[in-house]
Amino acid sequence: MKIKNICCIGAGYVGGPTMAVIALKCPDIKVTVVDLNADRIAAWNGPLENLPVYEPGLSEVVEKARGRNLFFSTEVDKAIEEAEMIFMAVNTPTKTEGEGAGMAADLRYVEACAKNIARVAKTDKIVIEKSTLPVRTAEKIKEILDKEGSGVHFEILSNPEFLAEGTAVQDLFKSDRVLIGGDQTETGQEAVQALVDIYTNWIPKEKILTTNVWSSELSKLASNAMLAQRISSINSLSALCEKTGANIEELSKAIGMDHRIGPKFLKASVGFGGSCFQKDILNLVYLCKYYGLEEVAEYWHQVIKINDYQKNRFAQKIIDHFGGDLTGKKITILGWAFKANTNDSRESPAIYVAEKLFKAGAILEIYDPMVSKESIFRDIDFYWESSKKAI
Repeated sequence: MKIKNICCIGAGYVGGPTMAVIALKCPDIKVTVVDLNADRIAAWNGPLENLPVYEPGLSEVVEKARGRNLFFSTEVDKAIEEAEMIFMAVNTPTKTEGEGAGMAADLRYVEACAKNIARVAKTDKIVIEKSTLPVRTAEKIKEILDKEGSGVHFEILSNPEFLAEGTAVQDLFKSDRVLIGGDQTETGQEAVQALVDIYTNWIPKEKILTTNVWSSELSKLASNAMLAQRISSINSLSALCEKTGANIEELSKAIGMDHRIGPKFLKASVGFGGSCFQKDILNLVYLCKYYGLEEVAEYWHQVIKINDYQKNRFAQKIIDHFGGDLTGKKITILGWAFKANTNDSRESPAIYVAEKLFKAGAILEIYDPMVSKESIFRDIDFYWESSKKAI
C-alpha cells in the first residue's frame, strides 16, 4: 500500500515534531497535523521562533517542510477524509475521578478521536496509536471504529514514541528503535509494512521492530518505568550518601563504569518530572493491580514514592538550613522546565519545591529562559490547587 496522505490528530509535543520529521524525510507524502486548539495551530503556522514546542533543531525542520508537504490545520474532518493513514497523538492524562482515579489513563480523548474518525471515514484507513496507551487499548479503539463506522475497514497499529524532550528531533533522526505493532492477519501485516516503508526513508531496517499490538503498547510503559527506576534508585542512594559521608557523584561514576549497568540516568537530582514517567508508571501500577499482581504493582509504585520523597527531602533541607522559618527570605529558582532544552514544565520538580518553600514563608524569584511568566503562573495555579485538593 502506497501512502500519499497522512493525518495526525494532536499538535502537541508528540504530534508536531514527529510529523515534521516524517514530512521532511518523505517529501512525496502530504502530512497534515490537526488540532481543535486554534491558538496552537496558529502558533505552528506563525513565526518559527514562537512555535508552541521548543526543541533544538525543530524550527529548522518545520521551516524546510511547512507549506511544501507539512500543514497545520483546525479542519480535522477534512484531513481525516483525505488521509489513508491517521496518527492519534492526543493527550492521555491520568484519571482524576471514577474507577482507577489517580493511576489509570484517562482515555476520553482517544475514544472521542476514534468516534470522530469512524463518523468521517468513507474509505479504508490505517489508524495508528501514537499516544502512550495502556495495553489492549487498540482493542477498544477497534471496537469503537467498527461499531460507529459506516462499513469501511480499519487496521489499528501501535507505534509508540520514544522521544526524550530536549533531544526529540535528534531522537527522530537517529532512533534507537522504531516499534510497530499490528495484527498478524494478512491485512494487518500489509498495514504494518505501509508504516515500515515510511520509516525506511531514513531509519535502517534493522532498527525497525515489528511485534503484535499488545507487546508494542506495553513496551512504552515498560521502557519509561525502567528509566524512571534508575533515577529513583540513584536518588535513594544519594540520601544514604549524605548520612554516611560518601559522595554521590563518585558513587554514580563507579556504578556506571560497570558495562552491565552503564552511566545513563544515574545522575542524582531533585527527582524526575515531565508528562511521561509518573503518568506511565501509575498506569503500569494500575494495570498490575487490575490483573491481581499486587506485589508487582507495589514494586513499581515504590519508584514514584522515592521520587516524591526526593523532592520533599530537597526542599526540607533548605528549610532546615534556615531553622525551619523562611519568612522574608528571598530564594531564586533557576530553571522551571522539568529538564534542559525544553519549555515543558509539566510535573517539574521545581513546581513542588517552590510550593514547599513558599508555604514556609520564602519570597521566590523564578527564572527560566524558555518558560514564559504566564506559563509559570498557570503551573502554580494548577498544581498548587491540585495539591490542596489532595490534602
